[in-house]
Amino acid sequence: MTIIKNLPEAWQTHWQASGFSEPSMIQEKSFQPLKEKENVLGISPTGSGKTLAYVLPLLLNVEKGQGSQLLILAPSQELAVQISQVVRDWATLLHLKTQTLIGGANVGRQIEKLKKKPEILIGTPGRVLELIKTKKIKSHLLHTIVMDEVDQLFHEKELNLTKQILTSAPTEFQLVFYSATADRVAEEAQKLADQLTVIDVTAEDQSSGVVNHHFIALSPRKKSDYLRSLAYTPDFRAMVFFNQVADLGSVEEKLLYEGLAVAGLASDQNKTLRKLAIDQFSKKRAVMLLTTDIAARGLDFNAIPFVVNAEVPLSEESYIHRAGRVGRMGAAGSVITFVNDATKRDYQRLMKKIELPYQEVFLYDGAIHSTRKEKSITEDKGAITATPKKDAPTKKDTSGQTAKPKKRPKNNKNKGARRKSSIIENK
Repeated sequence: MTIIKNLPEAWQTHWQASGFSEPSMIQEKSFQPLKEKENVLGISPTGSGKTLAYVLPLLLNVEKGQGSQLLILAPSQELAVQISQVVRDWATLLHLKTQTLIGGANVGRQIEKLKKKPEILIGTPGRVLELIKTKKIKSHLLHTIVMDEVDQLFHEKELNLTKQILTSAPTEFQLVFYSATADRVAEEAQKLADQLTVIDVTAEDQSSGVVNHHFIALSPRKKSDYLRSLAYTPDFRAMVFFNQVADLGSVEEKLLYEGLAVAGLASDQNKTLRKLAIDQFSKKRAVMLLTTDIAARGLDFNAIPFVVNAEVPLSEESYIHRAGRVGRMGAAGSVITFVNDATKRDYQRLMKKIELPYQEVFLYDGAIHSTRKEKSITEDKGAITATPKKDAPTKKDTSGQTAKPKKRPKNNKNKGARRKSSIIENK
């Protein structure tokens, strides 16, 4: 039975206008338990529509003009903003108000907007708790609290903040948890919620597209060179993940010096710079978004064909969520991980634990290949030598102008530019 017929008429129209067909499995199975105010732990693959899975039924339980009743917590500012955009699209059709509460934004403006008594609040734990403690959020009115990407919210620092928020809530309220890897924190969730209904569709869900997993062996010093070469392969557009912000900054500076259109998104940036990086990549003005695990969860860019791990992720959860940026809602994609002699075994162990097949690939002649390049041997003046490498073919940059990618710019004006504000395009 489809949930569509149970939606308000305005929502049914919006569903069709948004290009949705049938609800995903997690959306179908979540609807009734959440509508009936059960405590729910929802687990499904990345890109399967988890946000709408809880947003639609929970919004139907919200009453207009009765104060803040629904609180959605997210582990990062970017995810909170993206959830807010989704919620606002559907809540507005029911004449409900939505307020985003994140760190890095002007708290005074947030307090002013809270005076309008928005029915739905979406925010990060630190800012939400701050506003609860100063009595700006009337937490006793809350009926439902959602933890999106709950395994992240259950990390030690975030869990302490989250528990304080739960303590301020009424004695009885609905508690909802969602994530692709929420099964790893099921025991902790059980401690917080009585009679928890677990909805796990991981094994049954068919919404994700085909995702291929590859690795490229290279020297750590060659990361920038390989990323530059990947940028000129056909239809390349990627989120590139780093384990450390310092490594991200170093590679970004080198790529910008080479004239590549890249954007950087990291935890040491303020809200404005983060939004700028996301906008640049969303609008395809940057061929690569260089980032850390800050962007591994929840952020949804339209049909990204590639994810690149600039080094082997530090955990299974990290790999799963990074890889989840491709293959969303049926789209195909590829994940490429850079390895070296010291990390190749780490990669192999990681993939074995996740139980994902993988293959080594090779980058040459402006394309990605599944086999090594065969060297052509010719005879020249009695000696056997490898055929000299031809000049790199002229390729087009992101702005559509012709440029030779291997030719370094004559000037030095970009070198040393601060990473936080450096987002440029080829001219």
